[in-house]
Amino acid sequence: MPALQTLDQAAADLASGRVTSLELVDACLERATDPAGEGERAFVRLDADTAREVARAMDGLRAVGAEPSPYAGIPVSVKDLFDVRGQVTRAGSVVLDRGPAERDATAVAAWRRAGLVLIGRTNMTEFAYSGLGINPHFGTPANPWDRDTRRIPGGSSSGGAVSVADGMALGALGSDTGGSCRIPAALCGLVGFKPTQDLVSREGMAPLSSSLDAVGVIGASVGCCAELAGLARGELGSRARPAVRAPRLAVPRNYFFDDALPGVVAAFERALGALSDGGAELVDVELGELDEIAEASAGGGFPAAEAFAWHKELIASHADGYDPRVLVRIRRGESQSAADLLALVEWRRSFIARIAERLQPFDGFVFPTVPVVAPPLAVFEDDDEYSRLNLLMLRNPTVVNLLDGCAISVPANVEGEPPSGLTIAALCGQDDELLRIAAWAEERL
Repeated sequence: MPALQTLDQAAADLASGRVTSLELVDACLERATDPAGEGERAFVRLDADTAREVARAMDGLRAVGAEPSPYAGIPVSVKDLFDVRGQVTRAGSVVLDRGPAERDATAVAAWRRAGLVLIGRTNMTEFAYSGLGINPHFGTPANPWDRDTRRIPGGSSSGGAVSVADGMALGALGSDTGGSCRIPAALCGLVGFKPTQDLVSREGMAPLSSSLDAVGVIGASVGCCAELAGLARGELGSRARPAVRAPRLAVPRNYFFDDALPGVVAAFERALGALSDGGAELVDVELGELDEIAEASAGGGFPAAEAFAWHKELIASHADGYDPRVLVRIRRGESQSAADLLALVEWRRSFIARIAERLQPFDGFVFPTVPVVAPPLAVFEDDDEYSRLNLLMLRNPTVVNLLDGCAISVPANVEGEPPSGLTIAALCGQDDELLRIAAWAEERL
């Protein structure tokens, strides 16, 4: 893995003239096209010529003091779930072809206005419907931690995470319905941020579950994610100023630790120790409400019902072209009734209210992002193991989507250990405070 560069470091280098945008883009493209690397599997499309032209344009604007933002000229990747004008959005599939997009997705357009350079479209789990990052159509990029074993990158924003980890982009735009940015960030040693759902517009993003979908980002640091998310909603001000006081954080001791690997738990507890040493007040709590999730989602939950409604006609005509493991999950929505969905909506409303009351005395809550480290790709040849590990990978981060909260995963491991993540989460609309707490925590970790 190359040394990761943050957005602020790149912006400072560009402002000082130590590097040009074209040089940054060329370096990313060189890594993306290295036949010994993962670019072929991390990207479903590289836009080398266009990226170089945009980079030259940003260099020209910066030379005359007219760059649109301090981050103008920085290369980034975009998940194959977002519309980019003139390109086909396939969502990691071979059956979806609605023709070239007429306009950019809102988040993509905002990144362009800030001068970010789109390197290409990144690979993903088909239709974003898995936390593993496996794609039988375009290949699965290997986790940067252990390329010899070829471990999964996590999903569904698999290519985005690998593009950042391998220095093929300095940031990645992704989606997060149940952890799709935070899971690959945790497994690849990066930072992943899921904002409150309505904070960043989803217009122009192919949906999985309209109730749970959010636009997310992956970067090298908390500051990177804060800036990437801010730019996606058209803002330039930093969202990652460290908190002025040590936070008070709840540590739920049930649910999140079930079936967790000892190494993941050890890394998490060590990270908690660092936060406590820094002055954080950590309070163990039991959130019994979390144990309701499995029963409430037993029929497939929001993703199955809402995905089937969107895919129904496409399945009728192109079922044979789907990843069978994705198709079977979508088809669970076929057996859900309107009464089932209404009951789920009512349960979620109550769930959010009860959890919010329990967490009201705290600035946020913390838990292991996922309870395992990245498994080898070979173990997923077994369908039962695929299903088991997929549910385990999604279990912890999905809690925040059900709450319509915000969450950020930061690395909990130390050098030499398998990557694992510590999630700091907060309730709906508390994104700015969450990012300040995360920046404070990052300094101590």
